[in-house]
Amino acid sequence: MALDRQTLQIDKLLQTVVNQKASDLHITSGQPPVLRMGGHMVRLETKSLEAEDCVALMKSITPERNQQELQERGGTDFGFAFGEQARFRVAVFKQRGHIGIVLRRIPNEFLSFEQLGLPPVIKDLIVRPRGLLLVTGPTGSGKTTSLASMINYLNDTVDHHVITMEDPIEYYHKHKKCTINQREIGVDVPTFPEALRRALRMDPDVILVGEMRDLETIQSAITAAETGHLVFGTLHTSSAEGTVNRIIDVFPTNQQEQIRTQLSTAIIGVLSQALLPKIPKSVVAAYEMLVVTPAIANLIRENKSYRIPSSIQTGKKYGMQLLDDSLFNLWKNGLVAEKDVVAKSNLPGELRTRIQRAKQGLFDDENEEDEDDEDGDH
Repeated sequence: MALDRQTLQIDKLLQTVVNQKASDLHITSGQPPVLRMGGHMVRLETKSLEAEDCVALMKSITPERNQQELQERGGTDFGFAFGEQARFRVAVFKQRGHIGIVLRRIPNEFLSFEQLGLPPVIKDLIVRPRGLLLVTGPTGSGKTTSLASMINYLNDTVDHHVITMEDPIEYYHKHKKCTINQREIGVDVPTFPEALRRALRMDPDVILVGEMRDLETIQSAITAAETGHLVFGTLHTSSAEGTVNRIIDVFPTNQQEQIRTQLSTAIIGVLSQALLPKIPKSVVAAYEMLVVTPAIANLIRENKSYRIPSSIQTGKKYGMQLLDDSLFNLWKNGLVAEKDVVAKSNLPGELRTRIQRAKQGLFDDENEEDEDDEDGDH
């Protein structure tokens, strides 16, 4: 009978998460359940959880094979649906020998590009017949949401075959104009490299690679993009320049020149994002957008990625923007606190100076092309 009560209890907690539009639910012994709301951790006004409460809650939602992995490895991840209301990505782990659980809410509805504030040029890039488009940023910066929105846009507008490989699957896509096959790593196919290898024999137009962690996956994704597929991939890098460097650095030195050449022809864009607390509540994203022009392809090929930021700055007419410009505008428009934009900045010292100047009424006029080059020198 205890299990039913726990099922009841987890349902009540998940309902609270949905009602409050919280992003995460944290369950650990020694305190009440905690919600993350707009970036802040808020304790629920209920009793403190004991170790056995946590075990019972875990068992009420965790599949058998994940319970086994938890025993063997001390942690496990999976996704599950809470009726029609939401999906959750769940991480179960051990801490001090007890069970801890974090559930991340994945909303059921897809957000439009406008709602997410995505750079408009994304619409042009994702209808290209081939190429590698990377969405990057730290964990929890909304990469999955942006990618789901892009796949959903394609699903509404073109008749493609889309294959996704995800760990775990978060957003579920219905077949609309597209045929969409979603493969979960560890359930439908053992590994990312294996999934990619198979995907190329499945007549895909679009391939989404959930995480490009290792050499084999990165190599396969670049090759797939070269051979006439649109490939979406994610990395945990915080800038376009950092993304290019990370990909090249994965390879042994004697292969790096060849990979630079391959990457320069395959890559079409990099979207780097950061998620910030919005005033007064909720969250908002800042974006860096690199659109790969022939000039930028040359920089990648010639190992001059350090020049990418200044090329983004002068590439506004192609739809490009630097993360720090996006952060500055969020602050200027009163959406985000100064300390929060500085914390996410790639060049915090320079952004802080720029904000101080703006407070004194000294705005760097961003529309003047000739002044753009000075921007980095303040």
